[in-house]
Amino acid sequence: MNVQTILFTALSSLGSNKMRAGLTLLGVVIGVAAVITLMSIGKGVQQSITQRIESLGTNLLFVRPGDANQGG
Repeated sequence: MNVQTILFTALSSLGSNKMRAGLTLLGVVIGVAAVITLMSIGKGVQQSITQRIESLGTNLLFVRPGDANQGG
């Protein structure tokens, strides 16, 4: 089969199943939009958290849990 025959078969198949083709296209568009949106939200949250941590500066005091029973 050559490219012209394959293209003709594909287009005639899309034309005969317009509803299926439309719904498939809609599903692909929604899926791509969802992935792009979630990646953008993730990148924005990452930048926001990084900014907040950097704004704290270097003069921090870290408190770590330890043993509460100390003899003395």
